[in-house]
Amino acid sequence: MKLSELIRPELVVVPFRAQDKWQALAALADLPARAGVFSERLAADVHQALVLRERSMTTGMEHGIAIPHAAVDGIDDLIALLGISHDGIPFDALDKQPARIVVGLVIPRHKKLMHIKTLAEIARLLSRPEVRQRLLACQTSAEVVRILSEIENPALRNG
Repeated sequence: MKLSELIRPELVVVPFRAQDKWQALAALADLPARAGVFSERLAADVHQALVLRERSMTTGMEHGIAIPHAAVDGIDDLIALLGISHDGIPFDALDKQPARIVVGLVIPRHKKLMHIKTLAEIARLLSRPEVRQRLLACQTSAEVVRILSEIENPALRNG
């Protein structure tokens, strides 16, 4: 599944600010509750699952990307969250660079294996320098959603 098919403006934060990855995980877990996607109680479960996953191995990748993800009970569909940090957030990445693009994935536990391909697709998309540059230039959540749609669906650019 493409990131542009998953992301919604109310689940995007620009600018995304956090002192470290733990603060970033808390903010990501709270975002769907604030947007009315799920309850505060479920936000606590999501936060705990993200922290447990992050403690097992960093989700900070190279080139300023982090893709924290966790499987939880209580949701039926994958939820994608996106933060654009112009300052960068320390995420213990492989290349020691701070994360500037943070994509959080909240995965239904009963569909965990189905979404491994989605995780790989998002990592592949964000590995492209031009994609990262365009996203980092965004100033609003609506702009992020529009840019992702244009990148993943080139026909939209001309139509």
